[in-house]
Amino acid sequence: MQSLGELVRFEPFNRLSDEARGLLTQGVVRKSMSAGASVMYKGQPASGAYMVLSGRLRVFTVTPSGTEATLYMVDPGETCVLALNCLFNDLLYPAWVEAEAPTSLAIIPGPLFRRLFAKEPAIQDLTVQALSTLVYRLMAELNDIHSSNHKQRLVRFLLMHASSEGLLETTQQQLANHLGTTREVVARLMQDLVAGGFVKTQRGRITIKDLFGLRRLEAGQLAAPSSVRKAKAPRR
Repeated sequence: MQSLGELVRFEPFNRLSDEARGLLTQGVVRKSMSAGASVMYKGQPASGAYMVLSGRLRVFTVTPSGTEATLYMVDPGETCVLALNCLFNDLLYPAWVEAEAPTSLAIIPGPLFRRLFAKEPAIQDLTVQALSTLVYRLMAELNDIHSSNHKQRLVRFLLMHASSEGLLETTQQQLANHLGTTREVVARLMQDLVAGGFVKTQRGRITIKDLFGLRRLEAGQLAAPSSVRKAKAPRR
């Protein structure tokens, strides 16, 4: 099956036994999602382990006021650990998941994944690694929220997710969803970054113009021009 061939490109799956590969051939399901498509809803049963073959999944929560905030991303070769937790503990999914970009998934049905976990060291390693990665990312996000302002968090997101050419395909609303704020706040912050010559914006695209300047901004060593500071108070 094509899905199995795509899975074994990733290190945990190329160490599976022949028996395990045979089981996966019969049970794994491949699914393609367009950008922005919903993958999981809060309160939904997890049907299996979701392995990303290409693209990216965004796991997020929604506040009572309706504001979205990204919890973590799931990249190619990774699995959603919240879905694994639901499988092993018979829980309903506690967040929302959407495709951040056009994404291909390999879904391993829950009973099959638990069977593989019981016998295959590679699947055990995958599960432990997914858990440790999630803990690290959530701790980093919590630290980010408590120790950084919105501007630093925005700059950090741009630096982490831009391509090697300094390009990031995203909208201001998507950035607001990631940061757990409003599009208006992001628009004001982006205006400051553009005014400072740090980035260039186009419709649905951001280009980094001053990489080292952004890094200094992230570290709090440099202040970007602020629309607030531009309006100087009159002298008395």
